[in-house]
Amino acid sequence: MPEYAVVIVVALFASGLTLFSGFGLGSLLLPAFAFFFPLEVAIAATAVVHLANNGFKLLLIGRWASKEVVILFGVPAVVAAIGGAFAMVLLSKQSVLITTWKLLGRECTITWIGLIIGSLIVAFSIVELVPKLKGIQFSKRALPIGGALSGFFGGLSGHQGALRSAFLIRSGLDKNQYVGTASVCSAMVDLVRLVVYGLGMGFFTKNYGGVVGEAWGLVAAASVAAFIGSFFGAKLVKKVTMEAVQVIVAVMLLVSALAIASGII
Repeated sequence: MPEYAVVIVVALFASGLTLFSGFGLGSLLLPAFAFFFPLEVAIAATAVVHLANNGFKLLLIGRWASKEVVILFGVPAVVAAIGGAFAMVLLSKQSVLITTWKLLGRECTITWIGLIIGSLIVAFSIVELVPKLKGIQFSKRALPIGGALSGFFGGLSGHQGALRSAFLIRSGLDKNQYVGTASVCSAMVDLVRLVVYGLGMGFFTKNYGGVVGEAWGLVAAASVAAFIGSFFGAKLVKKVTMEAVQVIVAVMLLVSALAIASGII
């Protein structure tokens, strides 16, 4: 079936890439699910695969995480994610559209939330791409602020990874600490937002016209594909330099920012 082929390929590729960038799986997988299911089901399915993949990554690379950074960055992220997720529940009942446009027959929605997030990420991507700014480092005092920003927007729209990576990549971590810490913080936020979404929006109790049962098959297939992608990605971590990781993050930040701001994702 075409939906299985599309979702499996996207999950396999994105999960391997996100191990280096720290984000990307949710941003790429959500549109794939949304082509075949209502948006509410697509969001829930993506969140489940994202959490399952983060759990698998914790087994692979969780031991590399910096405990200090997890506390300074991850704890504020979790607290802020609760507020962001509840804001999402409220906003899901209202219209926050600016305009819509079409790309290859698909309607893209530009929102104030997307523009704000996209603008923030563009700023961070410029820091990564401009040589004179590449030496800038965030002090440990900035980590709680970065965690709160990342967690809030993660709970609000699911786009936590780009902001998280923008802070962690410049916090003095080596490449192993970076990928391990990003995985731990991501899993923490995912768990919180799934609980709030489930309670506030009924993602796991509504039937949505009978498509929920069909979605679980794709969720399982995407989770397995994501596991495989993460497994091989973990094998490649030792073969790349931190500079290469920074370039990957910079490119992904810019692409993600433009896609979010324009309503493509």
